[in-house]
Amino acid sequence: MYPLLKIAHRLPTYSLSFYSNLIDHCLSLKSLDLAKSIHGQLIKLGFNSHTFLGNRCIDLYAKVGISNDALKAFDEIPNRNIFSWNICLSVFVKSGDIERARSLFDEMPERDVVSWNSMISGYAANGFVEHALEIFLEMQRVGIRPSVYTFSILVSCVRSACCGKEIHASMIRNEVNLSNVVVGNSLIDMYGKLGLVEYAIVVFLYMEEVDVISWNSVILGCCKSGCEELALNQFCLMKAAGHSPDEFTLSEVITVCSNLQDLRKGKQIFALCMKLGFLSNTIVSSAAIDLFSKCNRWEDSVRAFEEVDLWDSALCNSMISTHARHGFEENAIKFFIHTLRGNIRPTEFTLSCVLSSASVFLPVELGSQLHSLAVKFGFEADPIVASSLVEMYSKYGLIDSAKNIFAQIAVKDLICWNTMIMGLTYSGKAIESLGLFNDLLDIGTQPDEITLSGVLLACSFGGFIDEGMTIFASMQKEYGVIPTDEHYACIVDMMSRAGKLNEVVSILDTISYEPNALIWGSILDACGFHGELELTERVAERMMELEPDSSLPYLVLAQAYEMRGKWESLVRVRKAMKERRTKKVVGCSWIGIRNHLFGFKSNQIFHHGGKDIYFILRLLKWAMEDEGYVYPHYSKVGAEAGEG
Repeated sequence: MYPLLKIAHRLPTYSLSFYSNLIDHCLSLKSLDLAKSIHGQLIKLGFNSHTFLGNRCIDLYAKVGISNDALKAFDEIPNRNIFSWNICLSVFVKSGDIERARSLFDEMPERDVVSWNSMISGYAANGFVEHALEIFLEMQRVGIRPSVYTFSILVSCVRSACCGKEIHASMIRNEVNLSNVVVGNSLIDMYGKLGLVEYAIVVFLYMEEVDVISWNSVILGCCKSGCEELALNQFCLMKAAGHSPDEFTLSEVITVCSNLQDLRKGKQIFALCMKLGFLSNTIVSSAAIDLFSKCNRWEDSVRAFEEVDLWDSALCNSMISTHARHGFEENAIKFFIHTLRGNIRPTEFTLSCVLSSASVFLPVELGSQLHSLAVKFGFEADPIVASSLVEMYSKYGLIDSAKNIFAQIAVKDLICWNTMIMGLTYSGKAIESLGLFNDLLDIGTQPDEITLSGVLLACSFGGFIDEGMTIFASMQKEYGVIPTDEHYACIVDMMSRAGKLNEVVSILDTISYEPNALIWGSILDACGFHGELELTERVAERMMELEPDSSLPYLVLAQAYEMRGKWESLVRVRKAMKERRTKKVVGCSWIGIRNHLFGFKSNQIFHHGGKDIYFILRLLKWAMEDEGYVYPHYSKVGAEAGEG
């Protein structure tokens, strides 16, 4: 028995303060055995039914992590007060049992602001933002005045600008001190996440006192809203105001330089990190690795990584993504395995990056192993990992597996929907892709430019011209998405497949800017099959202006002249092509076998032992001929490949 409990046997039964202090001692130790011993002693003395000590027992079990015993202690109290109900309510909220929490909340004889805050935080923590806002509105209807904590919960889960502004207005109506550092910082963070940088800066300017967190929130908000130059200006103002940046400030500013791909300014910040001694901080080092990687300084990324002695998941994530970004997917996988052996637990971002690398060339078996690893670490339901799994299986051609994973995602974000729509489109399931798009609209989610690109591509592949043109015409009006080159490229491809080239050119004439070479190239490809000579010449000339080194316009023109017997024009085009030394577009394919990548480019095999492949093909050819099969084109393929 614990020494303090031995003393308790010699104390009079009315010593309530002693047991309260004993519970405080148990809370500091967080000992389950001591908690049960204290509870047993209280039951023995009949103190468990005392409201004050009963409440302390509920709180004790809740903080030790034993929900069932906490509920038993709650049931033992005959005269429960508001504190009893609130502590029990917090037990359900912290355990994530939001249904039982709501049931208890509805049974409460009275509720104070703590009760309402518990329900709001419970709904918000479990992703039920709409329910949290409904509870907040109901709280105001019954006349409960929200506290600062109430608003701090709400601003952390706001998803729309309208809702954010309404909460801000409610704070003003309830006379919340907006100049308070904590309140002001939460508002700056909220507006920054919503992309309302102007509002964030206004809140910042009205604060009587600011700290480094205030500056960090403003800089981060500018960065997330795409206002990188403004973020750098805020950093300069911060230094001019005499505030010393911390590691989070510098990591954010380095990220700004990464987004701008401004290596010069990034190096200046990196030098400041060295001066302040922040290079050992993995947050700063991770940002520096990303900076060098995005600025095509892969060697410097590796060097920055080697300078860090202690690895963590954030640092390793940056290195894995660096390898993948520069085409070293196999190195990314090897590095990931190395981190696992070093007992560095992967995050959802780690697995997402590795899954994306695996989908490039690795065999299906290894992709399935990575899927199993995601299940093992409990990340399968995470939207980021689930989207990467959907993408991986779609690229493998296992579209049914991708659909099964998508169906199991409880809370689907727009990235999940976009990934599945693209996967169905590239798998040739245009009708299913359009059906999924309609499902997205039915649940009230607004599509973005990526969603519409996938849908328009599905219309192109499926030949659904009317549907595609209807969606294209309604992009800006219904969804607020301004068509980009990618959307016009889908329309061009769709109309070109149907042979409606003149209509395509008419659409391009309405664009306020010059379409890129990719769009004109798509039209030019179609001109070789469907187009009139005059249109082919016009598009080819435009293509030559945009990409003078490309051989595509010359090849299409040569083909068009040859088909029509215009030999003089054909000779002239070939001569011009030779004089300008245009670059020929070369196709490339690759296959992954036993974790190795084998590339095939224009009848040429890029790997060791390429000659042996053709020797084996000859043996196979002879075996086929012995069996009565004939492959008439093999000798030509072998000759063109150079047979070594």
